[in-house]
Amino acid sequence: MNFKKLFTVATLSSVLALTACKDDKKAETTAAAQPAAQKIKVGVMSGPEHQVAEIAAKVAKEKYGLDVEFVEFNEYSLPNPAVSNGDLDINAMQHKPYLDKDSQEHGYKNLVIVGNTFVYPLAGYSKKIKNVSELQDGAIIAVPNDPSNLARALILLEKQGLIKLKDNTNLFATSLDIVENPKHLQIKEVDTSVAARALDDVDLAVVNNTYAGQVGLNTQEHGVFVEDKDSPYVNIIVAREDNKDSDAVKNFVKAYQTDEVYQEAVKYFKDGVVKGW
Repeated sequence: MNFKKLFTVATLSSVLALTACKDDKKAETTAAAQPAAQKIKVGVMSGPEHQVAEIAAKVAKEKYGLDVEFVEFNEYSLPNPAVSNGDLDINAMQHKPYLDKDSQEHGYKNLVIVGNTFVYPLAGYSKKIKNVSELQDGAIIAVPNDPSNLARALILLEKQGLIKLKDNTNLFATSLDIVENPKHLQIKEVDTSVAARALDDVDLAVVNNTYAGQVGLNTQEHGVFVEDKDSPYVNIIVAREDNKDSDAVKNFVKAYQTDEVYQEAVKYFKDGVVKGW
């Protein structure tokens, strides 16, 4: 028996095994060094705001390797509980007065603001008039019925000289706070999502930009009057206390607050959008 040959083969086998083991460990180390793919689930309202957010997702993927999954909603009441209970990571669909009121009413104690997006001004639209001076005595005006947008609409009507409120700094005023109504206007509270579609049945409707865009309305071409661009109602990105400092959340906010996203917003909302950052 050629022991020298056997020793050579055994040695070669050991070297190959050791090399393979080192290669496996190297591969494991390299794999471990690679950061796990970032993913984030974001709640948005259906329509133009979702289309704008898609550009933020594109920027987030290109710049930060962040995969963004959107969940679309048609009702404002749903995204906050979804973030609070962990079904969503964040949402981008509301302003602070709405968040404050919603959290107070439903006990969301873990929701926090992590960034601003845009101011989407409310506007008054009509198929019957071009100027507020044309409103007749007893005209019907539709306003959103959710607490924060209702007050916002009433404050906007006061700025047009149509009504007077007990306190025009109260961000949760209601129709009961109207102290003067010289034209005896009929203020009709309707679901925020259908205000734009009520135009055939009312003389004027105060509409949220999200829903105005869904029916082809924009402030520049169709608005009878428009909310000032210094509005405090800047839209926000909301996360939870337990994920607000995560890289995924931070990177999405940075991706949203870019010129690419702003230009997409301008395309949809024209002069009806203002940077909030």
